[in-house]
Amino acid sequence: MMPMLGFFQNLGLPELLIILFIVLLLFGGSKLPSLARSLGSSVSEFKKGTKDGEAEASQPATSIKKEEEKK
Repeated sequence: MMPMLGFFQNLGLPELLIILFIVLLLFGGSKLPSLARSLGSSVSEFKKGTKDGEAEASQPATSIKKEEEKK
């Protein structure tokens, strides 16, 4: 995963403008706000899921079993 992060650090303004132009050509100006909105909601759901996963991982196994028995 580290090589991918290194790639993003090397992106400059010209590269970002080219990527933005290609996205604009592919999706059109009218679709960009809905695309950005759905991307933002996806990122927030991912963060929520990772936070919930970390909370479950930190719980003792006995409390998880009790929660499963309640269902």
